[in-house]
Amino acid sequence: MQPAQAADMGKTLRAAFKTAETGFDPAQVSDVYSNDIIRAIFDPLLTYDWLARPAKLVPNVAVSLPQVNQDATEYTFQIKPGIYFADHPVFKGQKRELVAADFVYSIKRILDPATRSPNLYMFEGKFAGADALIEAARKSGKFDYDAPMAGLQAPQRYTLKIKLNKSDFKLPFLLATVNTGAVAREVVQAYSLQDIMAHPVGTGPYKLKEWVRGAKMVLEANPDYREEIFHATPQAGDAQDAQIMRQMQGKRLPQIGRIEVAVMDESQPRWLAFLAGDLDYTIVPSDFVARVFPGGQLAPELKQAGIIWQKEVAPGTFYSFFNLDDAQFGGYTPERIALRRAIIYAYRLNEEIAHYYSNMAMPAHGPLSPGVLGYDPAWRSARQDLQLARALLERYGYKDRDGDGWREAPDGKPLELVRGSTPSSQDQVLDEVWKRSMDALGIRIRFIKQKWPDLLKMARQGQLPTWGIGWAAQIPDGDTYLQLLYGPNKEANNLARFDLPAFNQRYEKAAGLPHGPARDRLYLEMQQLAVAYGVWHMGVHRVESHLLQPRLLGYKIHPFLTNAWKYMDIDKDIKAQHISQDK
Repeated sequence: MQPAQAADMGKTLRAAFKTAETGFDPAQVSDVYSNDIIRAIFDPLLTYDWLARPAKLVPNVAVSLPQVNQDATEYTFQIKPGIYFADHPVFKGQKRELVAADFVYSIKRILDPATRSPNLYMFEGKFAGADALIEAARKSGKFDYDAPMAGLQAPQRYTLKIKLNKSDFKLPFLLATVNTGAVAREVVQAYSLQDIMAHPVGTGPYKLKEWVRGAKMVLEANPDYREEIFHATPQAGDAQDAQIMRQMQGKRLPQIGRIEVAVMDESQPRWLAFLAGDLDYTIVPSDFVARVFPGGQLAPELKQAGIIWQKEVAPGTFYSFFNLDDAQFGGYTPERIALRRAIIYAYRLNEEIAHYYSNMAMPAHGPLSPGVLGYDPAWRSARQDLQLARALLERYGYKDRDGDGWREAPDGKPLELVRGSTPSSQDQVLDEVWKRSMDALGIRIRFIKQKWPDLLKMARQGQLPTWGIGWAAQIPDGDTYLQLLYGPNKEANNLARFDLPAFNQRYEKAAGLPHGPARDRLYLEMQQLAVAYGVWHMGVHRVESHLLQPRLLGYKIHPFLTNAWKYMDIDKDIKAQHISQDK
């Protein structure tokens, strides 16, 4: 039997991000585009089976799933020996093995106040003994990584022990996220916090070869990557899974030697690049849906070229948040709640779905999306009602006092909704829907135009009264969304800065429960509170259509492993072809 061959440097996969990355330090970033690069470079303890649905946790660098005690407060992992970090000068020519202490250090970096990790919400308050270390670091200005901590221990070279303050049955999901990938302490210490973003060194299948910020990323196969053979659990009777097994079974990962990722903000260049054969796959931009799927079928010229179509409701929620600390639109008083709810009722979501998503989206009735534990497809929240919106504003004193067509606040001061927006043509479509909706309600609206990373920075600093953003589920549990509304997370991913004791108490209670009816009831009550207080316009769950070039093998839409290139291959015998768009 021939040994499985490693990556072929003659194979190049080309992809495009529609939004710029921010950097490649697992502890410092949380945006999906940076995380996709991080996934290729770093290894978390656990991952997901590539084909199994619903999503199924499997070991990654751990020998097996963890040993866990009955109340889910103690977890023990065994790390596979013989896994090595990619070469780096700081290792002085020696092979650097991955050990349990690397995970202790990597998770402590998320806890370190100096890191200002947006992923702190995952672990804040969880680990026994962590709070004392964090408080000491805040006072001294330096986190003591060598101080013993009961909650994170490496008693043996390959043994990781975790002890929690309270039960947490979701912890294994969190330890499958890319942001818990292992970093080497000596590499981190060789750079500043800012510089380490550009110098990722992990044990994963790829290394960062080139980075032109906001424009281009190039990855090359890591020659030190362990021997890993493709294995997955296909769904019985699924023709696509069967084909992927024929394409990939027995192959050593990764197969592709080079990954080239371009940042293309506008949908037109991305689409033309795919048609020209310059991209191996793409998500169909919403403004091209009509021409790509006439009559609901793949266009004949695409079908003739062998283009493959995959479609699913993505486990994500695209929503607009209100900043609860904003002077005009924030607060918890009845008139501010009424103002936000009126805007939500008045917003023409049907137009957004039609014009922005080309009907490739479904209304979101709460934060939770299909595909996560706790999602209730039968639950419905209130929807568009302009008359109710106007009545609410009148009742609470938001009136047009001077007859100029625009409402003022109850105290008579001018009222203007300020919303973040990118310069892209797609966001211009969204701006127009918001403008028409607010015009009908009599509320002025103004847009702050900035690039997406700049808007995210402003949102985290509480500088945007409102903005629309998407959150892709990081774990197959409704907590992945509800943590965005948990009060203690308002310095991280709780962009609404929502801090309601009734919500927080339910969130904390649910965190100690396994999946089941009791926890589902708490999840529903939290969603109802978010709706009642008008914290988010719930927006949509997007229906994604992915198109693949026929030369791309192994690709399948995965709810939690986006752009997992190590599972893919390129058939070099199938040549790229230009697909004409002449009509």
